[in-house]
Amino acid sequence: MGDIYKEQIVKKNPTTKDTMKKVGLVAAVVLVFFVAVSVIPNFAFVVAIAAGFGAYLLMSRLNVEYEYILTNGELDIDAIYNKTRRKRMFSGVLKDIELMAPANERTYEREFSTATETKDYSTGSGEKGVFAILASYKGKKQKILIEPNELMMNAITSVLPQRKLKKY
Repeated sequence: MGDIYKEQIVKKNPTTKDTMKKVGLVAAVVLVFFVAVSVIPNFAFVVAIAAGFGAYLLMSRLNVEYEYILTNGELDIDAIYNKTRRKRMFSGVLKDIELMAPANERTYEREFSTATETKDYSTGSGEKGVFAILASYKGKKQKILIEPNELMMNAITSVLPQRKLKKY
């Protein structure tokens, strides 16, 4: 059997919450500037630049892409922030997952309700094509939402035991 390697990048769509965070950060920078002008006018410009830079760094964490990497039956999910920094969010062997099913499928609600955490590594649109995985990661049972394209889904189904894959 040949080696299997597939990767896919999924860009997270900005939510209303993300937009509100950005607006709040800009408002905070403006407020810090006006407070700095009234309290320490000689250093107000330096304080405003520092606050602006801090807000930029925080806003850059809101630009997120998820990369799914399937290598010989091991699924890794990384978050890529502002196309510069990467963080491993999930890593697991597909044979060890308990269940994989379409996320909007009500039939498996009872099984997925046993998860202690839900992690969303999809675009966030909630459309058809989002799958839920029930797996243990770092000692916690998690419900993991992913949005694989057809090539990635074919690679997953070729590795995943069919009794764990539901209604694909």
